[in-house]
Amino acid sequence: METVFNIQAVSKVYPMGSVSVRALEHVDLELGSGEIVVLLGASGSGKSTLLNLMGGLDTPTTGSIVYRDHDLSHAGERGLTRFRREHVGFVFQFYNLIPSLTARENVALVTDIAEHPLDPTEALNRVGIGALADHFPSQMSGGEQQRVAIARAVAKRPDVLLCDEPTGALDFRTGQLVLEVLEQVNREFGTLIVIVTHNAVIADMADRVVRMSSGTIVEQRRNAQRARVGDLAW
Repeated sequence: METVFNIQAVSKVYPMGSVSVRALEHVDLELGSGEIVVLLGASGSGKSTLLNLMGGLDTPTTGSIVYRDHDLSHAGERGLTRFRREHVGFVFQFYNLIPSLTARENVALVTDIAEHPLDPTEALNRVGIGALADHFPSQMSGGEQQRVAIARAVAKRPDVLLCDEPTGALDFRTGQLVLEVLEQVNREFGTLIVIVTHNAVIADMADRVVRMSSGTIVEQRRNAQRARVGDLAW
């Protein structure tokens, strides 16, 4: 398995007036191509901070983050912007769709700047909502909006899909549908998917579970066999 991220001794400190908040403390982690990895932990454990660093949305205070052969720790804002545009898709808890654009137009925002994108309608079809291509976000349920957000993320064929609590605002059944879409994306494209969650049940769908607490990794384990989303013991 090819190493996609090599994270070494990463710490992140945020100055808050006269106080410094240590969000991450000497984190070491390797992530490989085609994996589904769950970052599991309570609020404030550092998992979203780590995800943001992997996505090039922030840089570490100390340590190094290498994506394949690119050192993101010293890439600069222009380099990080190019990295995000060319290699990473993001899915957040709240969908960040533009209300005045249709589902197809929201996806096209990404495909218009990607090098080898999927057609927006094809991307929507892949997540099961092609029939809603001309609908506006206000005409869709929360789960449908989240699937538009996933279609937007995968339409540029990213190497990495980073998901921050993607089911956090959804009911059980809708969240299950969203996870099935992520499972499908991983299977069809071989995309490395990293999911931040506090829901331990989701961990069973992962190849690897990384448990975090107080800014550190306290446990890593591999699942002998990845469970299908429909078989999770909700």
